[in-house]
Amino acid sequence: MSSGPAGTPGKAAGSPLPAGRKRDSVGLPAHPIIKDIGEIHSRLLDHRPVIQGEIRYFIKEFEEKRGLREVRVLENLNTMIYETNDQTLPKCEQVMHGDLNEVLKRLQAANHRILTLQQREQEERKLQTDTLMADEKQRQAHWEVFMKDQHNKRAEVDEEHRKAMERIKEQYAEMEKDLAKYSSF
Repeated sequence: MSSGPAGTPGKAAGSPLPAGRKRDSVGLPAHPIIKDIGEIHSRLLDHRPVIQGEIRYFIKEFEEKRGLREVRVLENLNTMIYETNDQTLPKCEQVMHGDLNEVLKRLQAANHRILTLQQREQEERKLQTDTLMADEKQRQAHWEVFMKDQHNKRAEVDEEHRKAMERIKEQYAEMEKDLAKYSSF
């Protein structure tokens, strides 16, 4: 720092700057240069204002596009719902009623066939049961007749056997008598 002629602060000799101001090597005041350097520094290295502006722009675009996209989606959904209610649903109901009527007729016909088959089966079972019962009664009657015949035959055989035994006893008794006669001679 330079001082005045008597060593007092003030303007330096031959210097147009007030006391306390510095000069750069060229002789220009240092304050505007520092200010310029600060501006250059903030423009080159401080990106906050630019980033904030970009963020605001992005948010604005996102909200606008999102809002428009949601509106379009809602309009598409609304259109789809009206088309479904006005066109698709009546067609589906019509087809469904037609098909259901056909299916109902088929089911009724199948049900009728099944009932007929069940009645036939029941009649056949009843007929078979009746036939089996009649056959069983006939077998039972035959068995009773057979058993009576067997009892009668057994009685006859027993009677014949008893008679044959008596004849044999009589024959042996006669043979013993004859033997006794011949042995006494």
